[in-house]
Amino acid sequence: MTSHLDLRHVVSPAMRDLVELANLQDFDRVQEQVRNLRGCTRPVNLIGHTATLDATTNTVLRSYATANEPTGRLLTACGNRRSSRCPACSRLYAADTYHLIKAGLSGGKTVPETVRTHPRVFATLTAPSFGSVHNRPTEGGKLRACACGAQHAEDAPELGTPLRSSTYDYTGAVLWNAHAGALWARFTTYLRRALAAHLGMTQKALNAALRVSFAKVAEYQKRGLVHFHAVIRFDGPEGSNQPPPSWATIDALKAAIEHAAENTVLTVTSDHTGDREIRWGDRLDVREITALGDGELTDKAVAGYVAKYATKSAEDSGTVDRSLVCAPCGGRGYLRGPDGFRDLCADCDGTGQAEPLKALPVQRHVRQMIRTAWALGHLPEFADLKLWKWAHMLGFRGHFSTKSRRYSTTLGALRDVRKAWRTAQAEQARTDAGLPTPDENTTLVTESSWAYLASGYRPGEELLAAQVRHEITEARELAERVKTEGEVWQ
Repeated sequence: MTSHLDLRHVVSPAMRDLVELANLQDFDRVQEQVRNLRGCTRPVNLIGHTATLDATTNTVLRSYATANEPTGRLLTACGNRRSSRCPACSRLYAADTYHLIKAGLSGGKTVPETVRTHPRVFATLTAPSFGSVHNRPTEGGKLRACACGAQHAEDAPELGTPLRSSTYDYTGAVLWNAHAGALWARFTTYLRRALAAHLGMTQKALNAALRVSFAKVAEYQKRGLVHFHAVIRFDGPEGSNQPPPSWATIDALKAAIEHAAENTVLTVTSDHTGDREIRWGDRLDVREITALGDGELTDKAVAGYVAKYATKSAEDSGTVDRSLVCAPCGGRGYLRGPDGFRDLCADCDGTGQAEPLKALPVQRHVRQMIRTAWALGHLPEFADLKLWKWAHMLGFRGHFSTKSRRYSTTLGALRDVRKAWRTAQAEQARTDAGLPTPDENTTLVTESSWAYLASGYRPGEELLAAQVRHEITEARELAERVKTEGEVWQ
């Protein structure tokens, strides 16, 4: 029970709530829940219960219920991959992505170490030009002037924006983003065809002797267009546990990638915008990944690059990190009244937008891409793309990271390993505490019921979470100093 406290003299609501939490009978448990989240910015609040029973005797071996928590709820990490939303959870996602990519390059996580001898490259495929933009061109390693005549700084806000907005092809840029995922899917098909043609084989014979595995991530450029970074690898027909044939060389892989990138095309038909061809840009970078770390592009470096890109999102190009669709009306701008007629949505005044586009805190270039995506999304021929839903993503609708089935392990498998480790730790803690543990042959049944309550912290918990983040940051900075300066003498 919480004793009555007179906190009228405490001005800060957060401090007032923290005092109330500290006055609970089990404040240590409140702190433990917050610490276990490792700095998550917006945890999920759950209510419910779970019980593990012996299926034979129906005896409850262990149980848990949020009703027994000091605050009556359980806090769980949000798991958001975007660093702009939750730096803590995005670091975990980046770490998982790093291990997934590195396992496909160096082995581990069910992938044999011999995979590092397979031919593999790091390829970057970009979008074409839709108009000249401010940039930082270089020649011979030296910075040259932009077409506007100025030498822009690295953090100049005008980088990536059009030199002339009136002639920039915003429709083409948004449609390219919208079809980038489909273009990549077609590229993987054309890659196998190009490889078969380069080697003088039929596709059936190629598939029987060779498998092309890949893992790729999407990254936004300053101009608001996505480009893809991909690890592409040759395997035997069974996958990473089998070497490719000797004739499957790096040169063959590079030639096939270049040919496929040049010839992959999607045609978009529209009465309003005209027919357009969606294809890759001229800038294609394909570099060999060396084995045993004896080159400039090593296994570890590539895995680090990909993991870094995996936590980025559209907001890195200057857009917003939230949907612009009005939630009550679902973007339609109206609601069905009791009489069945359309009533103007009071929340958005009929625009379907959660907030007016002209009021968004973004640059004019980004605003125009958002406005273009919103307008195209309401054309009948683009209805299936739902571009109004993805306007805040500048039209891009695809997954930020994907891989082929046999590349390496999966993010789900990595999470399962982490879950199994935590379960083993909990069982060990029960054993150390002298609590009974079930026999290995016992059949266990789990009964549970959970419901979503809310997201976020109480004001007092937010102060505790801020302290956790501060401690984690300090520990990370100390670890970095130890790497560069060595241990501090005591």
